[in-house]
Amino acid sequence: MIVDLRNFLCLRSFFLAILLLSPSSLGAHPAPDGFADLAERLTPAVVNISTTQEMPSAGGIQGGSPFGQKLPEGHPLAPFNELFRQFGNPKLDKRKATSLGSGFVIDPEGYVVTNSHVVDKASSIQVIFGDDSEYEAELIGRDAKTDLALLKIEADKPLPYVSFGDSDNSRVGDWILAIGNPFGLGGTVTTGIISARARDINSGPFDDYIQTDAAINRGNSGGPMFDMDGKVIGINTAIFSPSGGSVGIGFAVPSSLAEPIIKQLKDSGKVERGWVGVLIQHVSDDFAEGLGLEEAKGALIAEVVKDGPADEAGFKVGDVVISFNGKPINEMKKLPRLVAETKIGSTVPVIVWRDGEEVTLQVVIAVLDEGKEEKVISSINKKDKGIDESQVVLGMEIKPLSGEIRKRYSIGKDVKGGAIISVDPNSVAAERGIQKGDVIVSSGNQQRLESASALQDLIDKAEEKGRKSVLLLISRGGSNLFIALPLK
Repeated sequence: MIVDLRNFLCLRSFFLAILLLSPSSLGAHPAPDGFADLAERLTPAVVNISTTQEMPSAGGIQGGSPFGQKLPEGHPLAPFNELFRQFGNPKLDKRKATSLGSGFVIDPEGYVVTNSHVVDKASSIQVIFGDDSEYEAELIGRDAKTDLALLKIEADKPLPYVSFGDSDNSRVGDWILAIGNPFGLGGTVTTGIISARARDINSGPFDDYIQTDAAINRGNSGGPMFDMDGKVIGINTAIFSPSGGSVGIGFAVPSSLAEPIIKQLKDSGKVERGWVGVLIQHVSDDFAEGLGLEEAKGALIAEVVKDGPADEAGFKVGDVVISFNGKPINEMKKLPRLVAETKIGSTVPVIVWRDGEEVTLQVVIAVLDEGKEEKVISSINKKDKGIDESQVVLGMEIKPLSGEIRKRYSIGKDVKGGAIISVDPNSVAAERGIQKGDVIVSSGNQQRLESASALQDLIDKAEEKGRKSVLLLISRGGSNLFIALPLK
């Protein structure tokens, strides 16, 4: 028995050691002993980006006098001001400014990825490798919305390059390695972990950043963020810093967003995005309660572009998109990205919440026209209904929309509803941001509200159903927005 017990204890110790030494999951990486091998392998494909921009002369006259400004009357050369204006002084007409950034080669033929803001307005772009070899670069294309750009250089030999990985497989806490050109110092390696995912820093409509605590500074823009397999899972783009230096909060565009954009730039030099023609809002708890949703999720449609894809598919103001092409919309910001990434011309199913039930619509994805204003204006062509005189409801004084009121508050002729001519500063309406000059267009379920009495009827019905708030569609300055008003 003693021998058996000892064998048992030895076996137990052996298996415990195996468990302690093994990663917690098949895809996990243990804490590395060092990053030297990885850095040595990846650094040759990371480059410095140097750009030159031609800036206007500081002179006060177009073209510039020899003195950089228009000469005053009485000056011996003042009669030549017009001559100076026409022909200028080439030495003073323009000045050059330079900026630095980072990038990385993704193809041995010389395609280089960087940030759009690094090469914005550049008159010339130089790509510099770690061995000091330098190449003039051609801008293939850039996309300001995701802050990505693709360059092309011509070399007489195959270039070292790196490949994109799948950022969707990365997790908070994973090790990452960043390489770049901070402050023009050249190939600099920093390490850290993924601090957060899907960060929205309000830099654009497709914000979905990876946050890291790796040191990222000015000049790192456009540089790669690597996982422990040496794959690019992000493009370092921005930092949060009161001082301008690294404080451990950096942001990278995830490869899942960047890779298809870079492919489009490589194929055609431009990016085409899907478009359906709606203006959406976040669904708050108050909105959800007013719409009869069990939880605050989805994207609330505030406006539908007339004759756009959504309009033709039967979308209505007040619909809540809860699924797009089979993918749930738990947060509003997810919808624009899904639409943008959908193939142009394809027909996709969209599930919306309408009048307390799910409705499935089929929408054909159109091309987003980048030249159009992002703000869309809904056109309401229904005929006017009878409107009563001024009344006060929930602290809002509401009047019929007359020509005089339209003129006073600059309300468009297509806007229909009840005009708010005053708001009690102590009311819940004022707390929720209702303003004088707003127009109440409808309720959340598309019930037109062109009078105070119609609004009161809506409130009475909501109270009968035990609801705590009503959802109102407000027209303000040509745009629509939803506001939830508590009833008590």
